[in-house]
Amino acid sequence: MRGPHNIVRLIRTGATLERTGAMEVVLDAFKAPPSLRLFARALGWPFKWLGYAGDPDLPPATRALTALGPAYIKFGQVLSTRPDVVGDELAAQLRVLQDKLAPFPRDVALDTVSEQLEIDPDAVFSSFSEPVAAASIAQVHWARLREDGREVAVKVLRPGIEKAFRKDIDAFYFAARVVDLLAPQARRLRPMEVIAHFEGVVMGELDLRVESAANAEFVANTEDDEGFRVPRVDWFLSSRRVMTLDWAEGIPANEIAAIEAAGHDRKALGERVLRLFLSHALRDGFFHADMHQGNLKVAPNGDIVALDFGIMGRLDEYTRRVYAEILFGFIRKDYRRVAEVHFEAGYVPPDRDVDEFARALRSVGEPIFGMDATRISMGRLLNYLFEVTDRFGMETRTELILLQRTMVVVEGVSRSLYPQINIWEVARPIVEDYIKDNIGPRALIRDLTRTARVLSRFGPKLPQYAEALLIAQSQRHPPPPPRRNPWEYLAMAGIGAAGATLIFWIASVV
Repeated sequence: MRGPHNIVRLIRTGATLERTGAMEVVLDAFKAPPSLRLFARALGWPFKWLGYAGDPDLPPATRALTALGPAYIKFGQVLSTRPDVVGDELAAQLRVLQDKLAPFPRDVALDTVSEQLEIDPDAVFSSFSEPVAAASIAQVHWARLREDGREVAVKVLRPGIEKAFRKDIDAFYFAARVVDLLAPQARRLRPMEVIAHFEGVVMGELDLRVESAANAEFVANTEDDEGFRVPRVDWFLSSRRVMTLDWAEGIPANEIAAIEAAGHDRKALGERVLRLFLSHALRDGFFHADMHQGNLKVAPNGDIVALDFGIMGRLDEYTRRVYAEILFGFIRKDYRRVAEVHFEAGYVPPDRDVDEFARALRSVGEPIFGMDATRISMGRLLNYLFEVTDRFGMETRTELILLQRTMVVVEGVSRSLYPQINIWEVARPIVEDYIKDNIGPRALIRDLTRTARVLSRFGPKLPQYAEALLIAQSQRHPPPPPRRNPWEYLAMAGIGAAGATLIFWIASVV
């Protein structure tokens, strides 16, 4: 979509950032060059009166994005997962971005359910509540199924949200191109890549079938995790714009007083949140990447219940092994091994000095391990680690940035539940068990077995592959003609002459 709306939207965005005081915060976070700062000021200041005022009780960046609407709120949430782009301070502000908007009417939600599921809602639901939660993309209703009386949560996309997001994403791309044009030195921020990342995340969330699939995979991975529960999706009552899940009863994880009043063991809960996250990341390579207090509940029986599966993280097996070895090396203070792992994984260019890198890593680990146990932070460790690796030429790896950001959030949840938690004591057995199972002789045998199994599938086709290879080789290098003695050439000449005479005689007779 191209058109004047991009310019108008850009002006309204600049005016809102200026009016809410967020302009300077954003420009500083992105370390914008003078040319871009001048353009932003020229765009925002004269039209300041066109900007939205927002909620003055919120921090400037949060205030501006909330005022600008759903696409900007979601953009801020996604940017909070990229401290490598926006910096730690702005990322922290964006992580607490309030995702609460005015709900749309219940009747509109029922119409969407009827249209999407091709059902009569009154025939399926005996009760269907007013909205219990309203976010930037969708809202949630409590409902009861008429057939079996089961309580469910029905998530419904906002009407027209797809069109609104496409329009704003197009404006974001326009702004990114303006940055590329006016400030070439700002291309290090990779604005087009950031917008493409945002578009990929949002397009997935705008199709609730994708979130339903993520829920189903997460349920399958975690069904044996003690003290952890994930509501199951009801596939027959879900579609692109509607998602139905089991209703999760419990106390939100941010209501500490209520959790304590209910008699739950806060220490056990805090340790379990951290332990579960590490297990999901290392064991499964598939983890909840938006695990803040609003997406966690404590069930009456003490189980931790996870909600909202729109943003999930994935790590391939090799990356999980690298990550585990790095953590294990820090736990053992074996900085040389941590350095070697970075070189073996290709994270650091091979022309750098491994001993110098190991010394830099020691400067990261020692101050942290010297802290009081309650101040030790794995998220801080990963943050410092990325700073060091950046100095040694390591390229940004989005999957590790998302992991680091989620680690910071999970630590925050754990400490809010139990401030005295020792992060390393909780993490150590999880990492050691993973190392034991996935690095060493047992893992080597398993890898070789898996490789042999894959190769065996091609067994029936090996003769064909060999024959095709031989034919291709012969065509590239044809064999030389066989050598003959003079008598063979004389005989061949005689036969040729006789054949020519016979053909000439037949032609003349005819």
